[in-house]
Amino acid sequence: MPSDRDERLPRLNNGWLSPLESRAISWLAPRLPYWLTPDRLTALGFAASIAAFAGYALAPGQSAWLWLVNVALIVNWFGDSLDGAVARLRRIERPRYGFFVDQSTDVLAQFLFAMGLGISGYMPMGIAATGLAVYLMMSVQSLLRAEVTRVFHLAAGAMGLTELRCLFFALNALLYFLPPWPFEIGGLSTTYAELLGVAWIAGTLGHYVVTMASEARRLGREEPPRPPGRPD
Repeated sequence: MPSDRDERLPRLNNGWLSPLESRAISWLAPRLPYWLTPDRLTALGFAASIAAFAGYALAPGQSAWLWLVNVALIVNWFGDSLDGAVARLRRIERPRYGFFVDQSTDVLAQFLFAMGLGISGYMPMGIAATGLAVYLMMSVQSLLRAEVTRVFHLAAGAMGLTELRCLFFALNALLYFLPPWPFEIGGLSTTYAELLGVAWIAGTLGHYVVTMASEARRLGREEPPRPPGRPD
């Protein structure tokens, strides 16, 4: 979730791919043509999310369309990760505008990815929609933490959007090479894709609760209860 709001809100990215991503962005940003502006990069990233949705929608008839989704994931990373870097490099930042547009398009992009996955049939729509819901919960928590800590955390539990894209990429490749045929477990019919989706949802929810509890304890220590004052 990169943005160009550095002047107002420092960013912290502890994603496990962060060192590699930082080097890639530092190499790419100065080499982009001048006509590729931050707004055009944002638009490119969002257009890629539409292509990913189309790829998932076409995948039930031909699984090779999953590779269109993977190409779209790469282009989405390119546009979304470089828009703010280019703005800072060229000293044309618009901090509030950039932050708002970047976060808004990220939410729309994740909606398209999740709905496309549900439409594809490789993942039940209920699981895809629940996965989107927990992603939005983590996004809200990130914004809440930014308000109380004055630091915008780009990743949670070493997982940011770049890491999430990599998981989608790996899942798409797995779905292509190993179609998720149903099997029974405990008398219930399921697939490995469904189990992976449920595991990711459970893990993300668990991380949300743990982070909420730890932040609440920290803030409680910083702002201990005070005796009630006398009413005016």
